[in-house]
Formats: sequence, C-alpha cells, structure tokens
Amino acid sequence: MRPVRTLAEALGAGVLVLDGGLSNQLEAQGCDLSDALWSARLLADGPEQIEAAHRAYVRAGARVLITSSYQATFEGFARRGTGRAEAARLLVRSVELARRAGEGATGEGATGGGAGAGAPGEVWVAASVGPYGAMLADGSEYRGRYGLSVGALERFHRPRIEVLAGAAPDVLALETVPDVVEAEALLRAVEGCGVPVWLSYTVGGGRTRAGQDLAEAFAVAAGNDQVVAVGVNCCDPAEAGDAVELAVAVTGKPAVVYPNSGERWDAGARGWRGDTAFDPARAVAWTGAGARLVGGCCRVGPTTIAALADALAGEGEGTG
Repeated sequence: MRPVRTLAEALGAGVLVLDGGLSNQLEAQGCDLSDALWSARLLADGPEQIEAAHRAYVRAGARVLITSSYQATFEGFARRGTGRAEAARLLVRSVELARRAGEGATGEGATGGGAGAGAPGEVWVAASVGPYGAMLADGSEYRGRYGLSVGALERFHRPRIEVLAGAAPDVLALETVPDVVEAEALLRAVEGCGVPVWLSYTVGGGRTRAGQDLAEAFAVAAGNDQVVAVGVNCCDPAEAGDAVELAVAVTGKPAVVYPNSGERWDAGARGWRGDTAFDPARAVAWTGAGARLVGGCCRVGPTTIAALADALAGEGEGTG
C-alpha cells in the first residue's frame, strides 16, 4: 500500500528519516557483493536478502527506503547475459521489494525514536537512479567528467528511468551525482515521467566531485517543480552542513542529506579506508538548516539510523 500523503506533502509537515547503506547491511547479512553489479546482483539471486535489509532499516526508524537499483542498468545486466526484458523485470522488482518491506516492517515496531513526518505505517519508496559511473563499477562516480555530452547521458539514463517510474515509486532518487553535466542530463531524462525526484550530489572540498562550483550545481534544480529536494549524499559528514545551507539558499527547496560514514572508498582495492566520522547528533544542525530528508549512505547501518531517529525525535523535529 502506498502512503496516503505524497512525499512532498510529508516534507511540508516535517523531517523524514532515510535509511542507511544497503550494501553494508547486505554484507552484515552474509551476502557476497564482489560482483560488478554490487547489491543489484541480488535482485536476481537473493531478493529476500534485499527485502530483509530494507526491513531492518524500517525497524530502525527509517521512513524512506532507497531501492537496490543504484547500480542496476540495462548495460550492466547485459554484461552478465541478462536480456532487456529480464533486466526491466528486475528493476521493477527493486521497487516492489522496498514497498513490500515497508508494508511488512511498520507493523513490527521500530527501535528508533520515530522521528519524522511519517505517521505509523507510512513508508515512502525512493527508486535509486545512480550515475553513469556506477555502471562502470570503477569508482568514476566519484570523479565525474566522463567525456560524454548531456544528450548522451540523457539517452543512457532515460530507459531505466522510464521502467522505474512505471513501477510507481514515491520519488526517484537521482543520487551520488558527481557532475553538473550529468545532473542536467538526469533532469532532462525524468521530464514527463510523472514521478517527483530529488537531486543529490556527491561532493568533496565544497565542490562537486568533478570540481564544479556547488552553488552552480544546485542551481540547475532551481525552479524545477518536479524536484522536491536538493542536496548531497555519499560525502564526508563534515561537508554536509554547509552543503545543506547552500542547497536551500540557492533553490529554496527542502534539502536531502545522507553522508557516508566518513571512510573513503578505494576503487582499486574495492574497500573502505579511514575512520568513521558519522555522528547522528549532527543531524539536528542539518534539519535546522533546512534538511527534510536525513539519513546515511555507505557504511551507515541500522544502529546508526536508529540513533539518528532518536536524535531528531529528541529535538521535536517532524511532528507534523
């Protein structure tokens, strides 16, 4: 069952807690994610594991679930011998699994404080649309500047977007975008799909990963009524606060923010380096600056999301 309210209506009432990293929860469940398709492989080989991971986050207090389609593309599936019809079916399955997990887990109770504008039983599904670099599986989503035009990137993204939109998610998460060129292509690709979107960049040093001015990057979403929130994800938590303030100032829209743990991804070794720096208490400042969708990305698990929900509940956020 879909929530009674749209996501935009819920954001007008307060803060919604997002989930955390799907891959780390799947690994905690014993799944092998060494395949180039990463968690998307389990859409075919272990859908019950994906649903279980989603449920873990709802029990922790998440009210928005991001689907396992981040690295799921027609091109990526084709490399494994999966035809377009089957690939489309798996993309639709990603939305169905999240929807089913939300319906089932809300009746089980949550360990988090229940912060957010979502009433009991309301869980929204965000269909993940990862960047072109995610399909390459070489870490290039953290660099951008693929050498492709806006038109070429739009043609890459549109078929997957059309399938995901047809599965009736509550929102499309245009996430981990490293480059203004790709953001422009994604916003073109979603035109006419009938589903609202959020646009979320991955950033470093106060700029996009491609090195572009962040204010200019956020500005591509200003005035676009299809975009319900703008912000950052899969970045160092220390960068989140300034990015939220800038996103709200430039666009006048609610901000979305879900940093990673603060560790750094080593694409060559396909592993994480450094120390964890995600502090749920920081979320209070993020919401004070205008964030209305708040969660975690890579290496942020259900325990941390529960602490995040508790921190926001303690501040009285999202009581609408």
